[in-house]
Amino acid sequence: MDLRTDLLKNRWFWLVALAGLIADQFTKTVVLQTFSEVGDTFPLWNGVFHFTYVENTGAAFSIFTDGVHWLRWLSLGVSIGLMALAWFGDRLTIWEQLGYGFILSGAMGNGVDRFLFGYVVDFLDFRLVNFPVFNIADICINIGIACLVINLFFLQSFSESEK
Repeated sequence: MDLRTDLLKNRWFWLVALAGLIADQFTKTVVLQTFSEVGDTFPLWNGVFHFTYVENTGAAFSIFTDGVHWLRWLSLGVSIGLMALAWFGDRLTIWEQLGYGFILSGAMGNGVDRFLFGYVVDFLDFRLVNFPVFNIADICINIGIACLVINLFFLQSFSESEK
């Protein structure tokens, strides 16, 4: 196979990964240029949803706080592994392409932050349910997991109906 064929066999993976990374980095750049200090907030719906500038040195829900040193390498490893899967592996189902592509965009988005700043820029703040502040990369990872779960149940029910 040639390079073009290798890339095109999982085209949705690459498109979703690139689009998610661009959206994540663009929104974080806007936050960094708009808010001057950590903790600055802008209510879109007061008491319900705010944009709030937070620097997260850990992982989801701020677990592993100050773990940025090893988390940056974990992000890089996950990213390289997913790209190798899409490039060298077989053609993935559409749900796998979407799922792994979204996860890659999230891993790369937060990984870029960890390497550049030593923390992840979070800003989406749902206060109605007192949820931890998060970002587009986090959303992408969750969408990716949902796509893989859909793929798992679709393939499982499809193969059982053939028996």
